[in-house]
Amino acid sequence: MKQISFFLLSAFVLTCFCSCGGDGNKPICGDDYYVCAYVWPSCHDDSLGHKYLWPQGDGEWEVIKQGNPRFPGHYQPRQPLWGYEHDDDPKVVEKWIDTALKYGVNTFVYDWYWFMNYPYLEGALDDGFLGASNNEKMNFYIMWANHQVKKNYWNYHLHGDDTSILFDPKVDMAQFKTIVARVIKQYFKRKNYVKIDGCPVFGIFDMNQFVQSFGTLDEAAKAMDYFRDEVRKAGFPGLHIQQNNGGGSFLSQETIASQQERIDKLGINSHAFYNMGGFTPDYLTYGANAIQIREQWEKAYSIPVFPTVSIGWDDTPRFPAKGENDITRFHQTPRAFESFLEVAKQYVDAHPQQPPFIMINAWNEWVEGSYLLPDRYFGYGYLEAVQHVFRRAEE
Repeated sequence: MKQISFFLLSAFVLTCFCSCGGDGNKPICGDDYYVCAYVWPSCHDDSLGHKYLWPQGDGEWEVIKQGNPRFPGHYQPRQPLWGYEHDDDPKVVEKWIDTALKYGVNTFVYDWYWFMNYPYLEGALDDGFLGASNNEKMNFYIMWANHQVKKNYWNYHLHGDDTSILFDPKVDMAQFKTIVARVIKQYFKRKNYVKIDGCPVFGIFDMNQFVQSFGTLDEAAKAMDYFRDEVRKAGFPGLHIQQNNGGGSFLSQETIASQQERIDKLGINSHAFYNMGGFTPDYLTYGANAIQIREQWEKAYSIPVFPTVSIGWDDTPRFPAKGENDITRFHQTPRAFESFLEVAKQYVDAHPQQPPFIMINAWNEWVEGSYLLPDRYFGYGYLEAVQHVFRRAEE
């Protein structure tokens, strides 16, 4: 009887796995976790990017290809196994989706930008992902990456030492209303957009910038209330605001108090770090620090903390002055990554009261040395690590 039940269950899992995306607190049928990989959408010819950053028409591949070793054995430039493909090409993203699902990643979190009263790098999501014929098999949501951008941050080859601000993320209420209408219409209403208790998840990278846009915390809270009202008018029970801090850090009591006030005023629902916090050049120490930071944040705040596991860190293609102490260079292997991924899974299992989200940095952060996509050095090693942790039951 147990054997029959196993085969019936397996057939059910495979049937659901190949169908549509999540229905609320559950991801794609058959999966117990939202295994989320951040997508950095810079590798295509965006209009603002072409004008101000990457005039060759290849997006940030222009910078990535120029990565140079800073010490013997330093792996630069990074070499993607599939070549320098554009992330706004639906055929490319169809391959991404098939590969991600095969290895256990079922959710893409797209970095989403709004600069100069205009969307930036949106083509990767609108043309690439939503244009892919198989996109409804994959869960997705967006994280508003509302951080400042200096001129030489994304292409020092073009801007040299010019550190003046190129893109300012601040918006006024009129722009914010445009953003709200846009994301509800274009994304929230799609059936594979991630929702918690029916509420669309909307990540915000820099809450400080969000508050500064409106002048005071009280005014920022009014803007957030407007957002929630518009989401309800669109037929949803509410909005799930996720704070996607950079990497997190150890907290002082003053920071805990000020952040708690902001959480309460803005109605923030969860924390999800973009990177692991506590960086050191040793990946094992880096991961151990991140676990301690996560534990402190869990104790400090009442809202859920979703664990993040990074593959590593190496943003030297962007910064000519960085060297061996600024990158992950010791013990960075797929097996070490897998061990921290297993710890993150155990954390989620130990917190059944919160949605089962596990964040991975990243799907394609080539310029920061943190990506699941196969390359010529690690091959499919990092994808196989995900598969070992999240596809073991199916195997």
